[in-house]
Amino acid sequence: MARRFPLRGVPVRGPGGHGRRRVPTYPGPVSRTTSPDRTVVELDPPAWRALATAHAERADALTAGHRERRSRHERHAIEDFLFEYYPTKPSQLRRWHPGAGVTLRPDADGPAPQTAWRWYATDADGRVTLDLAAFRADRGDTVRFVGGLLAATAERPAATGCFGLHEWAMVYREGETHRHPLPLRLGAAGTDAVVETHRIRCTHFDAFRFFTPEARPRNTLTPARETQVALEQPGCLHANMDLYKWATKLGPLVPGDLLLDCFELAREIRVTDMQASPYDVSSYGLEPVAIETPEGKAEYVRRQRDYAARSDALRARLLAACRSVDPR
Repeated sequence: MARRFPLRGVPVRGPGGHGRRRVPTYPGPVSRTTSPDRTVVELDPPAWRALATAHAERADALTAGHRERRSRHERHAIEDFLFEYYPTKPSQLRRWHPGAGVTLRPDADGPAPQTAWRWYATDADGRVTLDLAAFRADRGDTVRFVGGLLAATAERPAATGCFGLHEWAMVYREGETHRHPLPLRLGAAGTDAVVETHRIRCTHFDAFRFFTPEARPRNTLTPARETQVALEQPGCLHANMDLYKWATKLGPLVPGDLLLDCFELAREIRVTDMQASPYDVSSYGLEPVAIETPEGKAEYVRRQRDYAARSDALRARLLAACRSVDPR
């Protein structure tokens, strides 16, 4: 006879958490049941424990450098950006969520830990699953905005002609006083000359808003928060880095592996973003992508196209998570 547990709704409010790389099959016994609108995967305790452990280990490896520097009160101008601009803590990254439509069966000690997390429900048999109705009630507006933005971005071709000049526009005519504690590779005058001899075509509002006042009129567009959905496109490095931001905002809707896949891509793009910037990154053992040269432009576009293709796959997975709550 099955062990019975008290019915539970949405218990203790807790921080969001996130994932582990996609695997072809779940470890251990798995069963599937089909409801009118989705297939539900049921995981036995050995399966969900293995996924949660592997996720935490992967997250710890990804955040080890940041955590070590933080303990020494040091800062990395490139890598720590992901924990400052996107304010998600390492402890939140290592928390594994199974995603929508996955049920965790109880073990001998009771329900899975998610039973005490926000937006999870536990049935009378101790099975834990994400309560989509409760999540929709609390975060429906966020899901609709993120889903709409992702869908609109996915429908557009990648534009590859900006050459990362957004970073240069952020320090235009600022002299040697600028946003990062790194020297300018070409100096202030050389940096200004690059801006003045190139056409700036930034479509991303959250980059454009950091342009200096002198640089803003040089952009071919005037991105605004109100036009973000209309302008976002998959060739933009920052739009693709932001997939990690949207994954964190979707919280438990996003399976653990998807969250960490987004984090890894964002970290890789961040390195290119700074290599192509006006800053001298040699102190971090990095070579510049000298976008002021034909060779540098070609290399930037090559990477840009690669990131666009890889982000398309992640964007589709995030959009599927949104549609588990809001199918429009």
